[in-house]
Amino acid sequence: MSTATAGGTTGPGPVPPASTPSKRGKGRSVLGGRPWLAALFLLPALALLGALVVYPIGYSLYRSFFDASGGSFVGVDNYQEVFTDDRIRTALKNNVVWVIAAPSLATALGLVFAVLTERVRWGTAFKLVVFMPMAISMLAAGIIFRLMYEQDPQRGVANAVWVGVHDTFSAPSPFPGAHPSDSGILTASGGAFVTKATVRAGSPALLPLVGAKPADLAGAHEAVPARALPDRVTGTVWRDFVRGGTSTPGRLDKGEKALAGVTVEAVKDGRTVASATTGADGTFTLPATADGARLRLPEANFAQHYNGVDWLGPSLVTPAIIGAYIWMWAGFAMVLIAAGLAGVPRELLEAARVDGANEWQVFRRVTVPLLAPVLGVVLVTLMINVLKIFDLVYIIAPGSSLANANVLALQLYQSSFGTDVNQGVGSAIAIFLLVLVVPVMIVNLRRLRRERQR
Repeated sequence: MSTATAGGTTGPGPVPPASTPSKRGKGRSVLGGRPWLAALFLLPALALLGALVVYPIGYSLYRSFFDASGGSFVGVDNYQEVFTDDRIRTALKNNVVWVIAAPSLATALGLVFAVLTERVRWGTAFKLVVFMPMAISMLAAGIIFRLMYEQDPQRGVANAVWVGVHDTFSAPSPFPGAHPSDSGILTASGGAFVTKATVRAGSPALLPLVGAKPADLAGAHEAVPARALPDRVTGTVWRDFVRGGTSTPGRLDKGEKALAGVTVEAVKDGRTVASATTGADGTFTLPATADGARLRLPEANFAQHYNGVDWLGPSLVTPAIIGAYIWMWAGFAMVLIAAGLAGVPRELLEAARVDGANEWQVFRRVTVPLLAPVLGVVLVTLMINVLKIFDLVYIIAPGSSLANANVLALQLYQSSFGTDVNQGVGSAIAIFLLVLVVPVMIVNLRRLRRERQR
């Protein structure tokens, strides 16, 4: 009960005694449970972690100091081979390319998709389509892209598109592979064919060829002799061959097919003075300036059809496989970045626009800095992922280019279980991969801790 003072104010009441720690609390953890009880709950997870992570790492480290048989201690010889073997050095170089190119491109593409889909009416559907490859296994994606990268444009989608674009701007040759017959009228000059003798007006020239593919002659007309014109140089280009072998080389026989669309040039002193193209019956007509010239059939008439790019050749196999990886993982990056973008205060973006910034400046100076933590998560996650890349390389790269596309995870498999088995070297590669991954993981953990402290 409080007492009144002379001034009429009420004094403070009695101070409650300070609480003392309960004796029951002794020996208990912060969460109120006994330490041994917490350890008991953690024991299954620790046992699983030890069996699946700690023991394999420890045994791999131990095995890396022994030879292929596992019976002789070789010290650091296996690690020395990791840095001196040409195959492993190629794999290490390709891993550097993977770590730099694949995460950066996938993250950049995911950022672009995430930003642009905010302004698209069907943005959700677009995100679904981009993310769908994540539902496909690496094995299935490898088979898909192995077929896409086929060299034959009739089978490989990539080369079919590439050849279609090329042929749009550069017309294919009409008769690839055709060459002069045994008549001796034409002789090779580089990739072109030139008459041995000069031609005269009023005397039709005969330019016999063989080797034209039957498919290129489908629907071709029968060749006819050119008319003799006194003030023109005329002639015929035809396939000097009749089924059954009854034709005479250099003579236009009945039933022989005309070669239409062949360019014929008249050349004097190394200079083209006239040119013409053969008609459906194989004949051509040149002006009087061609009199006394040699006739030349340019190489463009007989060059092989453009067959596209050797995507899986030694020089392009690694970029081609990286393209397949980006196709799969750009959707993953897009979803994470879109989630981060949803948390960006729209007031900041609108304030930047009110201050006169255009969309590119808003993106570069406001959006990207605000998304830096999310971009860091995506980038580090993909870096760890590509250090372990194996499936795509093993499936997409053909045997002829597998050595050029080699990566450390694939070399680990080949060294441990391939034709030249040496599990000591394979274990050394595994430990080396672990050493490469650990710093990236530490950086990621530190960044996560900083984010929690904010």
